[in-house]
Amino acid sequence: MGFFPNWRLTANATVLPDERLPWGAALPMGIQHLLAMSGSTIVAPLIMGFDPNVAVFFSGIGTLLFFILTGGRVPSYLGSSFAFIAVVLAATGYAGSGPNPNIAVALGGIVAAGALYALIGLIVMAVGTGWVEKLMPPAVTGAIGVAIGLNLAPVAVSQLKGTASHMSIALLTVLCMALISTYGPRATRRIAVLAAILVGYVLVLILGNGFGLVPAIDFTPVRDAAWFGMPAFVRPEFQWTAISLIAPVAIVLVAENLGHIKALGSITGQNMDGYIGRGFFADGLATMVSGANGGTGVTTYAENIGVMAMTKVYSTLIFVIAACFAIILGMSPKFGMILQTIPGAVLAGLAISVFGLIASAMARIWVVNKVDFSEPRTLFTVGVALIFGAGDFTVNIGQFALGGIGTSTLAALVLWQVLGLKRA
Repeated sequence: MGFFPNWRLTANATVLPDERLPWGAALPMGIQHLLAMSGSTIVAPLIMGFDPNVAVFFSGIGTLLFFILTGGRVPSYLGSSFAFIAVVLAATGYAGSGPNPNIAVALGGIVAAGALYALIGLIVMAVGTGWVEKLMPPAVTGAIGVAIGLNLAPVAVSQLKGTASHMSIALLTVLCMALISTYGPRATRRIAVLAAILVGYVLVLILGNGFGLVPAIDFTPVRDAAWFGMPAFVRPEFQWTAISLIAPVAIVLVAENLGHIKALGSITGQNMDGYIGRGFFADGLATMVSGANGGTGVTTYAENIGVMAMTKVYSTLIFVIAACFAIILGMSPKFGMILQTIPGAVLAGLAISVFGLIASAMARIWVVNKVDFSEPRTLFTVGVALIFGAGDFTVNIGQFALGGIGTSTLAALVLWQVLGLKRA
């Protein structure tokens, strides 16, 4: 077996990681994954005062690194991680308006987090995943995965709130996606997310730009932007205070990536445990490369798992296409502005659909592994983790803030071990 798969051409309803679609069908699938990740990958840097074009550019570079280091066998997209937001804001004192003046300090912490993450990956590659498996069995990884999806629920709901026209367009986008993915032909179902976005976009063009019934799409920034321009790279500055705040996020990224790889194994029917160490190392290296040049920390994206769960297309070549488009987009201010003209109502509908699919796809881990929910150990571990994640329970330790995903992860890990002491 070679380092990379042979990628057999297939016309089956389910396309496995080592299979591929015809290029005519693969290209729109790649664009669909690009759009699925674009909302979060652009929003996260904006919240932290980073340049979104740099973030998009290095999401593509990071995805290609991940693809190469995992031998093209793990279908994943690397995008901006929300786990970094709280600690970056704390380390830089960013007020939330315009460019972050202390971005270099945050970048040093992000590089350190990536280095720690990559080191964990090397350890897993050297000694195996046994200790990871014991620490994070299916009950725990499923809980963490579902909590990640539920943690995004307030984001989706906050995007939905607004005028009646805003909510109507968002809900019509959700309905369109549901109808296409349920009743559409196979080829159409595979690009249901992209199709729903296009329908919502056209709807806003007609009602807003045409009849003035909703806020119109402003194309002035697109007209004024250049077609080509390299992103504005920034070099990191290493300060121990920022490093101590940001580096521990690596633990959250480990939990996220482990949950994602487990979920991928579950939905594809292929055991991907052998690539966990390489996945950690690749994600850590991608975070280091991104942080060293002005980008955000990256992680495997649950939004893209949601797209895969819906379309049943898991070919890793799709992510190469998405990554290449992201790199092109990152180098083109005009394309970046076009992407940012997607109406908020349409993105809200996309968020509701895809974020919900994250949680439901992760819950499949419990079903596939036949997790016994009659066991009090399982019930308490899963229950507490879901509440912490969905409620975004945050713990502040000095200047370090552990957000909902972090507290949910920690609760699941600790409770599972504590409640299993008598069994050991």
